[in-house]
Amino acid sequence: MPTASEDILAIILGGGRGTRLYPLTKLRAKPAVPIAGKYRLIDVPISNCINSGIYRIAVLTQFHSVSLNRHITRTYRFDTFHSGWVQILAAEQTLQSEDWYQGTADAVRKQIREIIASDAAYTLILAGDHLYRMDYEAMAKFHWEKNADITVGVHPVTREEVTGLGILKVAEDRRITAFVEKPKDPKLQAQFISRDDPERPFLASMGIYMFKTSLLIDLLTNNLNYDDFGKDVIPNSIRTQAVYGYAFDDYWQDIGTTRSFYETNLALTTSDSPFNFFDPERPIYTNPRTLPGSSIEDSVLKDVQLCEGCRIQKAQITHSVIGLRSQIGPGTKIKDSIIMGADYYDNPAIKSTDVPMGIGANCIIEGAILDKNVRIGDGVIIKPFPRGTEMDAGTWVVQDGIVVIPKDTTILPNTRIAP
Repeated sequence: MPTASEDILAIILGGGRGTRLYPLTKLRAKPAVPIAGKYRLIDVPISNCINSGIYRIAVLTQFHSVSLNRHITRTYRFDTFHSGWVQILAAEQTLQSEDWYQGTADAVRKQIREIIASDAAYTLILAGDHLYRMDYEAMAKFHWEKNADITVGVHPVTREEVTGLGILKVAEDRRITAFVEKPKDPKLQAQFISRDDPERPFLASMGIYMFKTSLLIDLLTNNLNYDDFGKDVIPNSIRTQAVYGYAFDDYWQDIGTTRSFYETNLALTTSDSPFNFFDPERPIYTNPRTLPGSSIEDSVLKDVQLCEGCRIQKAQITHSVIGLRSQIGPGTKIKDSIIMGADYYDNPAIKSTDVPMGIGANCIIEGAILDKNVRIGDGVIIKPFPRGTEMDAGTWVVQDGIVVIPKDTTILPNTRIAP
């Protein structure tokens, strides 16, 4: 049986505009969005590849890709004695095509020459915006044992979740017999029950696909109308190819909306967090930074994920993520919030604004996401709006009731952002 490092090329999709995560995607690609204070979403699939023995990894980028490209090139560099690589394949205009990527399958199609050049027998397609820990080599062994043409990663889901996902019907031998995108009709849903589990009777596509590379090339070059894997390639292939579902029943979360991003991050702060970043055998890698340990002065912290390089003075922080280089002034109270921190420290010799980097004194921050490099003046009050509220005030945005302060924004002292 072949090994993952020898025969598999991993392709990670860098995503489009990421409008459902706006304004976190206002200045960056979705996979470059920070998570858990010090990581970025792209770190998850790349780390899963490395931990699975897959060392040839290509990341397809297009929209606002500068920070994503910078992070990848700084973080993932194998030494000269290692045959692996992590490379960026950016969208480009060619003599054959002047269009940008039209979908997930079209993005791979436009890099077909690079796939052929890799000479990999199998190609693993991954999303760049999910949080999970998965052994892709186990999925590859399943693919080889079944002699599958295509294997789809599938995850059990509840009845409430099916309307937002691609749902699969799987036979006893794990072969996929039918596929439907986001079914809303209860009668149709009933036809796709694949599990004897009243709580999670359905199987959803995880957006993880393993192909025989020869078949992938054939499908994409001979079906130019196939723009998306979930909508075009997989449904049409079920009728003519051996397509199997590889069951994955561990934690998996699609970080597709501001609400899911917010709730996933805050879940990481609790003692019973559903995802473990402390796994010594299969760690999540990221850019190593030279930062001091965080300084905490006369403060109270409860259920807080605290990153390095922070300075917290006489503050109260509850159920929150405090990212790299966060500066929090005295008398400030933070609750149910994500503070992403900063990319740099203020230079005292350069006074670019009267409001210093970080959160000032005597502020109240609740139910909010503060993106990187924000400057919050003294006495600012931020509180959540009712769920479902959508609002764009320029210097702040409300998404599904969550107040988001965009990157590099300054909020003047004594500003109140609340219902």
